[in-house]
Amino acid sequence: METTNSPFVTAYLRFLQLTKIVQALPEDMEMDANESALLEAVVLRWHENQPMTVREAIALAALGSPATLHKRITRLRDKEMLSTLNTPSDRRAKFLIPTQRTLDYFNKLGQSMQQAGNNHAG
Repeated sequence: METTNSPFVTAYLRFLQLTKIVQALPEDMEMDANESALLEAVVLRWHENQPMTVREAIALAALGSPATLHKRITRLRDKEMLSTLNTPSDRRAKFLIPTQRTLDYFNKLGQSMQQAGNNHAG
């Protein structure tokens, strides 16, 4: 069997290996690709110290309609992956923040990426 030495093919195949880990999540943490994309967008903004409001999240047209995004936020909250936070200065704005469960999830993914990188280097 012929293999390729292309770093791009290798990188993508490692990515596919990592997706298997994500698919093996506990049943109550399973997410479809759209929920995962929304969670990633919210957590990335939180990580950049610019937490996303619910209003901003439901305006992410590339990820769906406002009604669909609102349902996804609700599902992620039901799975205890996101919570909301109001600030004293503006009680109307609800900020989406990751829960400890989400941070643990991303920690697991980061460890898996590191292991996959170590396995490839060896």
